[in-house]
Amino acid sequence: MLTNCYSLLFLSLGLFSLPVLAQDAVDLELFNSTRLEYNQQGMIILGSWALLNLLVGTIGSFKSGGQTKFFHQMNAFWNVVNLGIAGFGFWQAKQISFPLLFWEVIGAQQQIEKILLFNTALDLCYMALGFFLVEKGLRLEKENLIGFGKSILLQGAFLLLFDGILVGFQLELGAELLEWAKFTYPK
Repeated sequence: MLTNCYSLLFLSLGLFSLPVLAQDAVDLELFNSTRLEYNQQGMIILGSWALLNLLVGTIGSFKSGGQTKFFHQMNAFWNVVNLGIAGFGFWQAKQISFPLLFWEVIGAQQQIEKILLFNTALDLCYMALGFFLVEKGLRLEKENLIGFGKSILLQGAFLLLFDGILVGFQLELGAELLEWAKFTYPK
């Protein structure tokens, strides 16, 4: 008899806690879907940039000469990679299934933040390489190096802006997630 009372008590406590658990799941799903939405929108922007550069770069490389031709060629070559990254990134963001546990959402959030911060540092390296190639091309009077360098400078600057904006959104979302966790799971 006493066991049945305890069972009934635990069952009723469990039923009363379901709305709280459901609310937590909804909030986590909202955070995760926002993170994925940022990633998808970012990949659409990167893919659009890549397609535009492929089109203009291909046409420009056939219609121009000198360093301008090399500038357009590098833009086209560079954005084949960007288009691949954008396609894979968009596909990957669509593969996530719900619901995710809190630690999975935190882990995924931290992973995208680290990737974007690494990419931002890499973008600065691209720009440094572009400056180096332009300077070397000017010294050696090599139009191909000047054109390639200017292209890499442009691509690095775009990626720095792109990754910087995305990392800003993701860091803000990550801070909101941690604040939500502090409120939802107090010590």
